[in-house]
Amino acid sequence: MSKRYRRKLLSCTKMPKADSSSSSTQSATLSPYFLEQSSGEFAHNDSESGQVMKGNIEGSDEEFEEEIKANRIIGLMKDAHIKRESNKSCNAQSSEKRLSVDLRLSEDFFDQDSIALAKALLGQVVVRVVDGIRISGAIVETESYLGGPDVASHSYNGKRTSRTEPMYMKPGTSYVYSIYGMYHCFNISSKGDGSCVLIRALEPLEGLPKMETGRNQRRKSSTPLKIHELCNGPSKICQAFYLTKDTSNKVDLTASETFWLEQGKSVHENQVVITKRIGIDSYGKEWANKPLRFYVYNNKCVSIRDKKAELQASSSSSFDNVQKAE
Repeated sequence: MSKRYRRKLLSCTKMPKADSSSSSTQSATLSPYFLEQSSGEFAHNDSESGQVMKGNIEGSDEEFEEEIKANRIIGLMKDAHIKRESNKSCNAQSSEKRLSVDLRLSEDFFDQDSIALAKALLGQVVVRVVDGIRISGAIVETESYLGGPDVASHSYNGKRTSRTEPMYMKPGTSYVYSIYGMYHCFNISSKGDGSCVLIRALEPLEGLPKMETGRNQRRKSSTPLKIHELCNGPSKICQAFYLTKDTSNKVDLTASETFWLEQGKSVHENQVVITKRIGIDSYGKEWANKPLRFYVYNNKCVSIRDKKAELQASSSSSFDNVQKAE
């Protein structure tokens, strides 16, 4: 490793702060809100993510590779709180493996009611391993389905079938169902019988070329997808992450080795836009208008933005303070 990046790493170990000098290179993640988080713990697939980011980085191939490696090691030290002394005896690869285990979300995290979980999931990271390639994305949009009285829920009025079984399984179980006979949606069971959270949009972080391959399997257009178009909708997520009812339904997300969630960057409550759910108008005004959709304000990867709700949120002083702080 060159002297330039040795100095970068040494400065990080002395002062564990965000490395502003490297932030301009992190183009795989789109919003400034997740920029610092992506600098370390999401940069696992250098060879793939690098091809997407390389066009925005100046310098030679060798400099590019060293920049990626330096950022990854810095992120590991920051986010896993690895002490400087312990790093002397551990290489980056073993630290990275340990970090993945430490960041996995536990059963306690998922053991929340549907609304609380839908909010808590914002900023957390969905991870999928396909053909040995790690794919990941930060959750930026969710919807809550309450079961029981919720007429838009598959488990409305206590309905329990083989299809809805995952909604009654322990919190943190995947519920992947098919729609229109060719697409899928990914949900996570929450506390309370028959309740779950629909994952509506992700901000891509790792394995972007693999995501694009999955998305292109059913696309007729040859126009290359932009990064924010990879996972800006529930069925798009399933295509990009290779999620089907046959492969990814009823998975314990706290124990699987190919499909799980990791701790991401916390989203301040005043950064969350709350509005009505999408595509359920046929269930009547009462439930169609309930504020059960949650998304990260001003994130380009959100499927459908509610400008009216955003305007109301941005008018609050506390919301403005969060915006200025960033």
